[in-house]
Amino acid sequence: MRKNRSAALAAASFLLLTGAGIATAPAAFAGTPGGTHADDRNSDFNGDGYEDVLVGAPGATVSGHKGAGLVTVQYGSTRGIGTTDVGRFSQSTSGVAGAAEAGDGFGKAVATGDLDGDGFDDAIVGIPGEDLDGRADAGGVAILWGSKAGLTGSASDWLQSQEPTAGEQFGASLAAAHLTGDTPGDVLAVLDRDGLELFVYDASPQPGQAPLRRQDTQRLAAAAEERAIRPKSLTTGDYDDNGYADLVVSGVTVGEEEPGHGWSLHFSGRAEGLTYEGELRGGPAAASGDINNDGYDDLVTGEPASPDDGGETMTGGLVGVRYGTAEGLGEEAKWWTQGSTGVPGNPERGDGWGADLSVADTNGDGYADVAIGAPGEDIGTVADAGAVWVLRGSENGMTATGATSWDQDSADIPGVPEKGDKWGAQVRLSDPNNDGRFGLLAAAPGENAGDGVVWVLSAGTGGVTATGSWTYGGSSLGAPGTGAAFGAAIDE
Repeated sequence: MRKNRSAALAAASFLLLTGAGIATAPAAFAGTPGGTHADDRNSDFNGDGYEDVLVGAPGATVSGHKGAGLVTVQYGSTRGIGTTDVGRFSQSTSGVAGAAEAGDGFGKAVATGDLDGDGFDDAIVGIPGEDLDGRADAGGVAILWGSKAGLTGSASDWLQSQEPTAGEQFGASLAAAHLTGDTPGDVLAVLDRDGLELFVYDASPQPGQAPLRRQDTQRLAAAAEERAIRPKSLTTGDYDDNGYADLVVSGVTVGEEEPGHGWSLHFSGRAEGLTYEGELRGGPAAASGDINNDGYDDLVTGEPASPDDGGETMTGGLVGVRYGTAEGLGEEAKWWTQGSTGVPGNPERGDGWGADLSVADTNGDGYADVAIGAPGEDIGTVADAGAVWVLRGSENGMTATGATSWDQDSADIPGVPEKGDKWGAQVRLSDPNNDGRFGLLAAAPGENAGDGVVWVLSAGTGGVTATGSWTYGGSSLGAPGTGAAFGAAIDE
């Protein structure tokens, strides 16, 4: 239930956010409608109405620098995505800020959103391994602006912490959504090792200043009143259907008491700014969508390695679902494991079930379904080969009825399970041909000794199907493939 506490005053038991609402954008900037709605998936870089797919390959060798990293974009069309209409970007791309250096990890985190409100979504690329002024792994973020021609490195923008520190890993997780009514564009949220910063677009920046202006907030930081949490990921969804996206910061507990449990912090979006709503059990993975088709987005959290009360790692992994209401997210979660009735497979220690999540409608029935990755799943005697599940949405919420799962030993799935492939480390439900049915992208960044590969499973009236599935890697898109960890990040 909503607690009506101002973000300027809210002291969460593990994170703190202060500051009034986001400052009003200049009147001279009237953003184009579209791309800033709370329910927009924010992945159409060229504005043609088809979703595009942004994939990170943070291990890629660029300009001779191992682990410098890169991202690829595949543009959607009536035929979906392929390997020809693509773009490749790195810090060796003309116009992209910085320079490719060993270990930068460009593309270790990715997100999209229409930051300037021009109707073209923009790509946000996390570079948590970037060294700044001798500070190792201080981190940075590159913004690639969308246009009618798609993404371009030209006039890209750069963000970093106000006071970079070694090991900070600024840009470790990213999200963008229409969080408030005070800016026509999406608000950008950037996570690092310790907390979060927010940025808004300023169409008339001061001379020498970037157009993305840091919001007047205090960084999210451990307050440790009840429990201390290390934030790991971000998700957005309109849980109360008020037209503004809400923000959930997910992480794991740290410290001597009950370490390693998943917890999240919930902020609701409103016209006047973000408002703190409370902390929630569940995390560090999270995704959002309307599973029961009631008009309110729902929050799904994944806890792939939560310890039990004795401090031992629990069996398999845990997925929780909280349903949205007119008052925001419900207080109680419905918890699922591989041991839940109707869920294929058996829970085993180290499966990592819930390591990554995606929520969208796979069969066009109006109910969003949930894709669940388990990169630690053993296939037979093959350790950590990985597997993926899809559980259906329904009027009553997520259900095991009709649940399906796949691995590289499944019929019609290319390849064979190998140790350490980690198939399902990233999952994304995507509709690049705009037919209303979201197919599945399942990544195995450990495939081929760390090259990384993405599998494409189409969707029909029955939902996701392995029939006709195919694969591609960085080299398929004209990018360096060896050791690239292609698919280590896919925009949700």
